[in-house]
Amino acid sequence: MSYLLWLLLPVAAASGWLVAQQRIDPRYPHLSPDYFKGLNYLLNEEPDKAIDVFIKLIDVDSDTVETHLALGLLFRRRGEVNRAIRIHQNLIARTTLNPQQRSQALFELAKDYQSAGLLDRAEDLFQKLVASKTYQVLALRQLLEIYQQEQDWDKAIEIAQQLVVVDHKPMHTVVAQYYCEQAEIYQRQEQYDAARQTVQKALKVDSNCVRASLIEGQLAFLRHHYQQAILSYQRVEQQDPDYLTEIIEPLQTCYQTIGQPQEFVRYLRLILERYGGITPVLMLAKIIKQQDGELKAADFMVKHLHLHPSVRGIDYLLELVSTEGASISRDHLLLLKDITTPLLKNKPAYKCHQCGFTARKLHWQCPSCQQWNTLKPRQGIDGE
Repeated sequence: MSYLLWLLLPVAAASGWLVAQQRIDPRYPHLSPDYFKGLNYLLNEEPDKAIDVFIKLIDVDSDTVETHLALGLLFRRRGEVNRAIRIHQNLIARTTLNPQQRSQALFELAKDYQSAGLLDRAEDLFQKLVASKTYQVLALRQLLEIYQQEQDWDKAIEIAQQLVVVDHKPMHTVVAQYYCEQAEIYQRQEQYDAARQTVQKALKVDSNCVRASLIEGQLAFLRHHYQQAILSYQRVEQQDPDYLTEIIEPLQTCYQTIGQPQEFVRYLRLILERYGGITPVLMLAKIIKQQDGELKAADFMVKHLHLHPSVRGIDYLLELVSTEGASISRDHLLLLKDITTPLLKNKPAYKCHQCGFTARKLHWQCPSCQQWNTLKPRQGIDGE
């Protein structure tokens, strides 16, 4: 409730000036005394009483537009959308509003409808604001949100392109995602040609769209174009190497299908050398296990994990050495000790059950939320 004060404080300050003016020159008889009574409640941090007063004034006072707009915003944020709608509808019905005030009230009413799930009504008002070129950018952004919610990707693309023109901000990454959404729909419907054409549009808009390359690879695989699928997947390395983990399994399938598993191993070692990461290590370890057995795979994991500790790596190493016939060596145990010690050393031992604050030592009063007796020893896999 305290944010009502911040919403209405500028209005209250201005009104305080009006009160002072009234004492020496009664030029503002149209402002109801109840209005200043409400502002007094507000400044005294009694927002519930202030709300009651302002609600009574909505239908009789035509000179408190900013206050009513702020009050409507408060109701919407509190989830009382019907009240917000009533406030904004009453404002729009007033003939005394200037064009700027009317557009603002229309925009807020459209957001009320959007919050209430009345998307068709919200869309209609936002479209009117776009056509009138008032609140154009804000209205376009809300329309974009609606079309995303409705998964109407054609309209979302159209609105995003309009935003580029009026807001002068790049939207290529977002538009590419919309095309990818369409492509996945076509793919599920087995309309592979349409899906491939849509993916090409995504890559034309954003050449670094990893998602488009992944979809293109899937489509090529489904059409038995395995070399094309490999090229599409490997393009991810140039687009964003952080997503290389997403291509390892499908690449393995492609190379195995065309009978070139060693080419996959070569590429796997290449990306491991360039970028690191535990996923290519685990894949190589599984290949070594298939070809040379658990012990060789465990030795490979030990060598890597000494340099790059990883919980996932430890988990797989334990799986290897716990299989029937495998033996765990002293080197394996020392490795586990080397990895678990630093992992535990920097872990917070206590967590506040009120706000989630974590600490390495016990505080009887939480430094974050100031509550008492809320910090307790952490529970779970890395706690008690």
